[in-house]
Amino acid sequence: MGGTEHLTVRREGATLVLTLNRPQARNALSLPMLVGLYDGWLAADADDTVRSVVLTGAGGAFCSGMDLKALAGDGMAGEEYRERMTADPDLHWKAMLRHHRPRKPVIAAVEGPCVAGGTEILQGTDIRIAGAGATFGLFEVRRGLFPIGGSTVRLPRQIPRTHALEMLLTGRPYTAEEAAAIGLIGRVVPEGTALEEALAVAEQVNACGP
Repeated sequence: MGGTEHLTVRREGATLVLTLNRPQARNALSLPMLVGLYDGWLAADADDTVRSVVLTGAGGAFCSGMDLKALAGDGMAGEEYRERMTADPDLHWKAMLRHHRPRKPVIAAVEGPCVAGGTEILQGTDIRIAGAGATFGLFEVRRGLFPIGGSTVRLPRQIPRTHALEMLLTGRPYTAEEAAAIGLIGRVVPEGTALEEALAVAEQVNACGP
């Protein structure tokens, strides 16, 4: 089924489940994770038996953003991943759904932190379900950084402009209820049940016409 040490891939019927799998780092993005994500999107695109994709995170977290040390190549990633990134400098943006639009509906199942790069990936998904304990936010501004994953363009297109600018300019965290109220996510479910609910929604999607 593919995948890497930081990204697991499995099938649930006609649904491909991609799991960000660095729970010890709250699923912060690494080179193996980005390569695995991009390969996962391509696999879903190429397989006509895949009708939907669920993106989730292991260990009660969705994604806490970029692991800058890992992305700089501190020895955590094998040479094969560095070679992939060198060969395709756009790969990380494709993995984060900034420069790649999957052919199949992508459903996000969010638990715990979904912040910085996590919130940016979220904006590339189609249906978004979050556990009650999930948190969201674009924290880059706190450190004088720019959210380069596309949020300055995508976010105001997806939620009301005033809410988008507040999120971008304050860098404050948002609860799941707040995120639902401004339209960043579709619904809030009991904590720990986001994946179960996402798979149920995926089954409904799969049952419809292609």
